[in-house]
Order: sequence, then C-alpha cells, then structure tokens
Amino acid sequence: MTQGGAARRTVLGAAVLAAGTGITGLTAGTASAAADDRADGGQGDRGGYRDLPVPLVIGHRGASGYRPEHTLGSYQLALDLGADVIEQDLVPTKDGHLVCRHENEIGGTTDVADHPEFAGRRTTKTVDGVSVTGWFTEDFTLAELKTLRAKERIPAVRQRNTLYDGRWAVPTFEEVLRWANREGRLRDKRIWLHVETKHPTYFRGLGLGLEEPLAKLLRRYGRDGRDAAVFLQSFEPSSIQRLSRLVSAPRVVLLSAANTRPWDFETAKDPRTVADLVKPEGLKWIAGFAQGIGPTLDLIVPRDAAGKLGTPTTLVRDAHAKGLVLHPYTARNENSFLPAEYRKGTDPAAYGDAFGAFKKYFELGIDGIFTDNPDTGLLAAEAFRPGRGVNR
Repeated sequence: MTQGGAARRTVLGAAVLAAGTGITGLTAGTASAAADDRADGGQGDRGGYRDLPVPLVIGHRGASGYRPEHTLGSYQLALDLGADVIEQDLVPTKDGHLVCRHENEIGGTTDVADHPEFAGRRTTKTVDGVSVTGWFTEDFTLAELKTLRAKERIPAVRQRNTLYDGRWAVPTFEEVLRWANREGRLRDKRIWLHVETKHPTYFRGLGLGLEEPLAKLLRRYGRDGRDAAVFLQSFEPSSIQRLSRLVSAPRVVLLSAANTRPWDFETAKDPRTVADLVKPEGLKWIAGFAQGIGPTLDLIVPRDAAGKLGTPTTLVRDAHAKGLVLHPYTARNENSFLPAEYRKGTDPAAYGDAFGAFKKYFELGIDGIFTDNPDTGLLAAEAFRPGRGVNR
C-alpha cells in the first residue's frame, strides 16, 4: 500500500462518515478545513473543457458497473480508475437540499422499503407523464434521507455489486463538491463533474426549482465560471437556458430517442421532437445557449430490429459544424446493453466485446462518452488520443 493510496482512503472514509451523519454544525476545529473546501480544488491546469482529453471518458453515475450508483464509493472508484469526468444526477429533498440520485423515486436504489417508519410514504405519482409508485425524495427531509443506505439498482445484472449494499448513504451535491475539491488538492488537479438536473419542470411545479440552488452551490465552490471544471446537463432545454442566465459554466443538452419530446416541450406545447433538435437548425438553436449535446448512442448509430448497429447518422458532423461537442450515453460492458454483434454467449450479465463497441463509436469522432466502466472506456480511448496509442 502506498502512502498516496492510504491518503485517498482516509479522505473517502471521512467523506463517507460525513455522508452518513450529515454535514451540519461544523466545530471551530473543522471550520478552516471546510473553508478550504469552498474553493475549486486542485492547483493543476486551469484550462477549459476544450483542453480535456478527446475522447473524454465520463464515469456514468461514478463507476456504476462496479459499485452502487451515485454513492461516494462509486465516485471515488471512478476517480481512482482514471475517469476524466464524473457524473451526478440531482433531485431535491422536501427541505430543498440537492441530493445525488438517478431518479427521485428511491425504492430501487436505497433500503427505504426496510424502514417501517417510512411505510406510509409509499405512494403513486405522475412524473413527466409517467405513473410511478414508490418513495420519493421530495417527501423526505435531508435528515430523514440520511437514515437510508444505498443499494445496487440492477442486482440481476450486477450481482457482485450487491456486496456493497448498505455501505454508503445518499450524498448531497454539496458533499460531492467538497469531496471533489479535497481530491483535487490531493492529486494536484481539478476534478471535473458532469451534473444533471432531473425532472426540472416537475420539481419547479412543486416549488423545488433545481437551477437556483445548483447555481448557488456552484458559486460557493468556485465552479460557476466559463472555465469551471463542470458540465451542466439536462434533458430539458429550458433548464439549460435558465442555468445559462445564472452561471457561465459549460452546458450540455441531453437528447433521448428521436421520436420523443423533452418534457418542458410537452408542457409548453412546443411541437418539436428530438428528431427536430438533431437537425442542423435544431443544433443551431441549441448552440445559442449550450456548448454541447449528450445524445443517446442510437442517435449516432441506430440499431436495427435485431439489435445490430446500422448506418451512422450525420449527427457528429452536424453538431461539430455548429461548434458543439458530443458526449453520448451510455456504454456498458454487459451483453444486455451491447449491440447484438458485440455480445458473447447468451448470459445477459456476462461481458461482451465492449472494446469493439467503444472502437466503433470512437471512430465516428465523438468527443466523449458516458460509461459505467471507466477503466474499459479509458483503455479503449488510448488508441484515439494523440500520442497515446496502445502500442506506445
């Protein structure tokens, strides 16, 4: 064990303890350390997003192929594996704190069902037009949420990840910012984050708008400028537009299936679909308030009825022509997620030819990719980064 490794584990242990108890009421002995956390960590390069490696490897919800997603353990492993950027999805608590969960329904990602005191909180809601039954972050205070423990979301596919069920609490975004800044100082580099506002129209309707508290935290922790080490992302363009008026950090519009409409378009009666947004005119519109797009991989290379990759679209070329970077989602190692021609055997949880799939997407000129397996993505990316060939 190296001294550096021990230091990292010490920092993680402190962060996990903070996540389990909540960070409130700092004592005089810790006040100076907390103040240090409020500056963007790391004393390394201060370049903007255009100076990041290409293709960029983004740890999707951390290293969620190996640890329960959106936990400090998942984020830490993604960083230790070398991810260039680490993703967080944000939802609010009842008392307005931003916490990291892929969805506001937490029945599948925490042990809330094992807490009899919260049995009465189980309910059915309509979120972005979809009926969902379970437990929702907006019905819990942060103190209540901190009594829960995170668990693996898809145990049938990732049985090994269940070993870590209960190891970590649900982190607040502020805790993640403190962790990232501490890690940045330890590593003498800035730790880049990719931060998504989840269901922003839905939450604004509840009086829990996401953008203003997010912007406040970004300003507090020195991540609000044009060259800040953060990407802000959302499936709702209006959320990105709102953020563009609050902070200058780089912004990315996420794009789902071609035949879908962003929920804010639905509520505003905007007839455009994602298919319209990926046309040159739609991309020009996005470029007016964002620096990039995060399309589903199927918008770059559609799959046929058998699940095999078809003919690539012109999206990469068209987006680049408008000055936009592309960070498509999501590459995973398991057969169940891979295009049919890259699967091996019949076990959906077994690994297929993930390197072959990465190579296909990288050859098309994408600027980065979200992946649950940052180590796989980084090894595949080596051959495409200038001067970093695999046989070097």
